[in-house]
Amino acid sequence: MSPNTRGTGRHEGVGRSSGYDQEPGTTVTLEQTEVNGAVTSLVRRTVHPSGLRIVTEQMAGVRSATIGVFIGVGSRDETARQHGCSHFLEHLLFKGTPSRTALEISSSLDRVGGEFNAYTAKEYTCFHARVLDDDLPLAVDVMGDMLTSSLVTEEDVEAERDVILDEIAMHDDDPDDVIHNLVAAQAWGAETPLGRGIAGTEESIAALTRDEIDEFYKAHYVAPRMVVAVAGNIEHDEVVAMVEKAFSGSGFLGASAAPVPPREGSPIDVVPGETRAERPLEQVNVILARQGLQRGDDRRFAFEVVNTAVGGATSSRLFQEVREHRGLAYSVYSYAYSHAETGLFGVQVGCLPAKLGEVLEVVRSELAAVARDGITAEELELGKGQLRGGLVLGLEDSASRMSRIGRAELVHRELYSIDEVLARIDGVTLEECREVAAEILSRPEILAVVGPA
Repeated sequence: MSPNTRGTGRHEGVGRSSGYDQEPGTTVTLEQTEVNGAVTSLVRRTVHPSGLRIVTEQMAGVRSATIGVFIGVGSRDETARQHGCSHFLEHLLFKGTPSRTALEISSSLDRVGGEFNAYTAKEYTCFHARVLDDDLPLAVDVMGDMLTSSLVTEEDVEAERDVILDEIAMHDDDPDDVIHNLVAAQAWGAETPLGRGIAGTEESIAALTRDEIDEFYKAHYVAPRMVVAVAGNIEHDEVVAMVEKAFSGSGFLGASAAPVPPREGSPIDVVPGETRAERPLEQVNVILARQGLQRGDDRRFAFEVVNTAVGGATSSRLFQEVREHRGLAYSVYSYAYSHAETGLFGVQVGCLPAKLGEVLEVVRSELAAVARDGITAEELELGKGQLRGGLVLGLEDSASRMSRIGRAELVHRELYSIDEVLARIDGVTLEECREVAAEILSRPEILAVVGPA
């Protein structure tokens, strides 16, 4: 029997309510899933008077719990002088607080077999930990301590500066990292917030001072910019109590404020062109990209089906034509991602230098055919099936569930139920696919190449 998902609480319609509409100090139910009359998933949100949002998903039949703290600051929020500061700060928050050393922070979760990490993106930063359900209070306490009360000492800044410079050098040796940075720099400009790399440059990291990083920390790591997302074998009210206790350091929850809403802005166009980086590699790494869809575009479900048919699966046109039929490359795939005001669609291929010309010819020919004629009825069904399976199978554990509700709250403004997303996928038509493919796949291209001269 298929699950039944519905929304309850003070807002009507699952996924149509956001923390920006909700009265501070209140709790609402966003989503409830039942199978055979038993509740298998319950999503709730509390907005603290400080502006901090706490979103949980109670999952039946699991013994794990995952917490993620999403902060609405990333590399695109930096000035040229601050380039790399978000990522630098992500490292530094593991280095110690008044009550814990760096070793105590790491060993506390190691001792209970937990997984603990963080990452920085262009639009947000996330710290996350996965533990046994009984150890969630410890994970919340450690996370709250380090995010609200980190010391950011001069000694730690200097020690971590060398680590980050090594990381930048490592990324510069990875052709996959290099080519995606090249595409972003070409698309939006190498000196713009969206076009710059997340980690910074050797020059920008060397120039950052301890006071500048600490000022950035105090300005952006504030309750109205944060979402605490927890999923697993948990009780919402208990999680709220844990968070209120753990995040009370340094007056973090003291002031009353409204949550900071998601980014908005005028559309940003992609600049087409060609960009190259020479590397002594055996293969050439290539991306053919063009402007995609903005994050909130209603056509995104149709374009996801198109992307799957073009290069998102082993049955896709590019995989079959480039790899299976012609043997031109081992790896070929397409991708699409979005920001608030812009997006990218790209095809990435790795091939021998002598085959580059033929690879580009085949890829361009296939993209032109889809832009001209759309996809077939069989490709439509295959694409829908791929997306449906990927969605459901990708939400089998507490970590993926945590990421879903946390990103929905911070980045997307609304939470679509799984049934709603499945319905949107099922509702995609051939005509919708044809229209969006004709627009996106006929746009001017970016060609990025990394490899031997």
